Amino acid sequence: MIKRHKTQEVWVGNVPVGGDHPITVQSMTNTDTRNAAETIQQIKELESIGCEIIRVAVPDMEAANKLEQIKREINIPLVADIHFDYRLALTALSLGIDALRINPGNIGSKTKVQKVVEKAQEKNIPIRIGVNAGSLEKHLLEKYGGPTPEAMIESALAHVNILESLKFDSIIISLKASDVLATCKAYELMAQRCNYPLHLGITEAGTLQTGTIKSAIGIGSLLLNGIGDTIRISLTAHPKEEVRVAFEILKALGIRQKGPKIISCPTCGRCEIDLIRIAREVEDALQDVQYPYHIAVMGCVVNGPGEAREADFGIAGGKECGIVFKKGKPIHRVEENELVATLLDEIKKDEHLRG
Repeated sequence: MIKRHKTQEVWVGNVPVGGDHPITVQSMTNTDTRNAAETIQQIKELESIGCEIIRVAVPDMEAANKLEQIKREINIPLVADIHFDYRLALTALSLGIDALRINPGNIGSKTKVQKVVEKAQEKNIPIRIGVNAGSLEKHLLEKYGGPTPEAMIESALAHVNILESLKFDSIIISLKASDVLATCKAYELMAQRCNYPLHLGITEAGTLQTGTIKSAIGIGSLLLNGIGDTIRISLTAHPKEEVRVAFEILKALGIRQKGPKIISCPTCGRCEIDLIRIAREVEDALQDVQYPYHIAVMGCVVNGPGEAREADFGIAGGKECGIVFKKGKPIHRVEENELVATLLDEIKKDEHLRG
């Protein structure tokens, strides 16, 4: 049982972050926010596979003015990502967003920050302070000799102090670096320093494979130690992959169960069917299913029967054929080229997919 680091509760729209609430999954659109129709379409795709909070970049006033339309046509909380221009934050706050992602220190003077905070208080909108190793203040880089975890902590706390001095405490914090160890240490240190909810991520993690590995190690180790209240997987890929990877990490740790848990053997010389192809086809076919089925795709008689007993559905390979099973019992023996279709047919009959 993982013991969570206790943080305060912050509401992002109708989604609670922190406290005893489930760890939420976020993503960020990679569309041009000024193209509201395209952005809305992508958000709806992400909603359909379980994304719970979505962030959009707001680089200019044209993008800011699209936020009202975007918010009106989606069903999950909308976060506006803003840098440098406090007027963009004021506009976003007036158009119904659910949270701001800013660094108070880079949007202007304290007077300008105060205007943003007052508007956020008026609208009851939380602010995420997002510190990235790649954009730390010059004086901190000089002080610490680079983007160290300690430098990231000092930057975040300076931003927190600005908000707290204005009597604002609806705060979420992120401390992201592309270096896994630096990111983990920064979050571990911050967990000792405050009880604001922590948004986890490894920034610029890389492509689908590389970024998944780095994120699983970094975010997974933090979650295993009870640190983290909401996560975003940063991948050079379609945002749908970010959401899928996020839930796979949470499933692997037993934190949340959303979507099928698919196990498959690594194959060896005993395997007499094309299990690599079969496992891939099963995974692809079920990637948007949200019910937590336990599915086993096995290649031979060594571990197959045992895994079959524990699974809801599965395949156990034989010689150019295989058995499809349900609840540990064999129900069909079919040729290799019919295995996937037969398995999927049985899953579709299940009551959890009806309607």
